[in-house]
Amino acid sequence: MSNRSIIIMVLVLLGATAYLLIKGDGDIDMGGEKHGAEAAHMEEAKKDAPAAPAAPAAAPAADAKK
Repeated sequence: MSNRSIIIMVLVLLGATAYLLIKGDGDIDMGGEKHGAEAAHMEEAKKDAPAAPAAPAAAPAADAKK
């Protein structure tokens, strides 16, 4: 692969990335884990979500060998 084709490929990928970032919502938060008032919306989402069913208890290894 020549240097010219590598440069063209990088430019195409940069252009595609820029296009997707501009056309997307743009609501990207790279701040990490939130605590306090910023995380209030997560508590509301947890209340609205249905509870996950409990997993059945696994049989003991001693019973499996019998």
